[in-house]
Amino acid sequence: MLAPVSEEPTQDHPGGAGREYRIGELAKAAGVPVRTLRYYQERKLLPPPRREGRIGLYREDHLARLRVIGNLLDRGHTLEGIRELLSAWEQGRDIAAVLGVEKAVTTPWSNEVPVTMTLAELAALFPGEVGPEALERAVALGHIEVDGDYVTHWSRRQLDATVALVRAGVPLDAVLSAGRELQRGMDELAAMFIRLITTHVVQNIDDRDLGELTETLARLRPGAQVTVEAGFARAMDRQVRATIDRLLGRLATP
Repeated sequence: MLAPVSEEPTQDHPGGAGREYRIGELAKAAGVPVRTLRYYQERKLLPPPRREGRIGLYREDHLARLRVIGNLLDRGHTLEGIRELLSAWEQGRDIAAVLGVEKAVTTPWSNEVPVTMTLAELAALFPGEVGPEALERAVALGHIEVDGDYVTHWSRRQLDATVALVRAGVPLDAVLSAGRELQRGMDELAAMFIRLITTHVVQNIDDRDLGELTETLARLRPGAQVTVEAGFARAMDRQVRATIDRLLGRLATP
């Protein structure tokens, strides 16, 4: 068994290196459990302490690193990703540049505003069409999340578009089916853009050009979105004209 950890405050290091902490003190200062701190050490996220006999003494830079780890976890990083970032830092790379690339890559592309309502309010938007099966399909497609009697739709704009289609006479079930097919097409299109960026941009950048990569990715984001929107609008023009031509041709036939 491990010996109990003394919580008596330690003194400054006699060599002038600043405050030192025993493991319990460090955990308290960082706001993490001791077991978490030990786990970080096992995963090589935290350097080993200075030893005085059986006592491990941690420095201010250990505390600073724990705070960095906490901030990165809050931003959604995995522990493995954090370990790689810290390793890059230790190897002399510019951690700010590395994090800049990470932010450019992981910042959400969507600016959609979610909307939350009661299940009764959602049903009122689609009279007679919001049953258990429709809810299950919408959840599976990622359109909504259900929490008790409340439901959150991921996009107010998409919800408004769905309401407009249903009120125009398109069954909700058909809209959800079309949404499934649209999602497949969007996934394929997004995968194509990722392949282009990975093949022609990311793989040609070395450590010295991380800042340039960040700027490049930031420029590509609006360009990709405009390309998709413009391409879809042009495709709609073609399809609408073709449909009208067919209808006129049918009407002109005696």
